[in-house]
Amino acid sequence: MADIPQVSFEFFPPGTPAMEDTLWLSIQRLAPLRPRFVSVTYGADGSTRDRTHRIVSRIATETGLRAAPHLTCVGATREEVLGIAQQYRDEGISDIVALRGDPPAGAECYAPHPGGFEYGADLVAGLRTVADFDISVAAYPEVHPEAPSAEFDLENLKRKLDAGASRAITQFFFDVDNFLRFRDRCAGIGITASIVPGILPIHKFPQFLRFAGACGAQVPDWLHERFAGLEDDDETRRMISASIAIEMAERLQAEGVSEFHFYTLNRAELTFAICHALGLRPQSDTDGMQGTQTDG
Repeated sequence: MADIPQVSFEFFPPGTPAMEDTLWLSIQRLAPLRPRFVSVTYGADGSTRDRTHRIVSRIATETGLRAAPHLTCVGATREEVLGIAQQYRDEGISDIVALRGDPPAGAECYAPHPGGFEYGADLVAGLRTVADFDISVAAYPEVHPEAPSAEFDLENLKRKLDAGASRAITQFFFDVDNFLRFRDRCAGIGITASIVPGILPIHKFPQFLRFAGACGAQVPDWLHERFAGLEDDDETRRMISASIAIEMAERLQAEGVSEFHFYTLNRAELTFAICHALGLRPQSDTDGMQGTQTDG
């Protein structure tokens, strides 16, 4: 059997008390799988900054998991961003997901904030002046929708890693062969850091299509066919979703992938099932604390 992989989970700040209840139930369900870290997203224009901070602090203090807040270049000066990073570090948080960030709602394209970090590589380098954070950055097997070419996009990834990032987490995808080719291209230009596939279990297909459209992810015809006619059949849709993601993850594992990042959408059931298929089992507090928060 393949070695049991390392995993990480992504959550987003809930907007209502009911959504927050769902989030914490999901965290409690997934925590015994001992993820490397759990990340919490950040609004495109900084709109969720306070909620992100509150959720990250609660995860770190109440669960013992390593909490990794997202930080972006959008909507803040360099001093403000580094001040946030220092505040996290003062709280003992040592993991960050560093992103350029999306343009605010209504903006036609990305423009650096006046006095802010321009791009992801600049943000990574700036964070390195604050502390020895463990930094994750984004990668795009199907090319960032704003990149002028695949070559430019790949070189930009290398700049982020050379600036001090530890790993790259990919945008979600459904073409495993394309990911494997991307991994080979990364190795071909001297990237040695882990390229961690991002897995998105599909909970609601229309919602998924909106996500894919926003980030430029390709939706193959066979995926449309699998979900056709299941709009009102939650049980079958969950079974199809789990089987697709498990098949992908097992093939990636067979190709030597040993790290996975799950976009949970604050739901635990599908992510838990996929992790189970990969060989992960819940651990008690005394079974090993590889995922606990430390000051290192």
